[in-house]
Amino acid sequence: MAIFVFAAPAWAGDAVNGGKIFGANCAACHIGGNNAVNPQKTLKKTDLEKYDMYSLDKITYQVIHGKNAMPAFGGRLSEDQIEDVATYVLSQADKGW
Repeated sequence: MAIFVFAAPAWAGDAVNGGKIFGANCAACHIGGNNAVNPQKTLKKTDLEKYDMYSLDKITYQVIHGKNAMPAFGGRLSEDQIEDVATYVLSQADKGW
């Protein structure tokens, strides 16, 4: 008899710290996982998957470099802070925000 255990993925960063950084830097446009600038491209899991952004590396890259109306945070946040934010975004997406 096989026993299966399902658990949420373990992301690399610190989601609690990422939540604080997100609140201070990202929530103005992304409160509750939404997107105030482009409502079709939210941080919700279905949209992250739809736009091939459901990965720590892809979210980290976008936070560092920015895209379209989103500014680059690579010069404002440390690598660890950015990884924490990406971890927070993925963990919240998994929880449904």
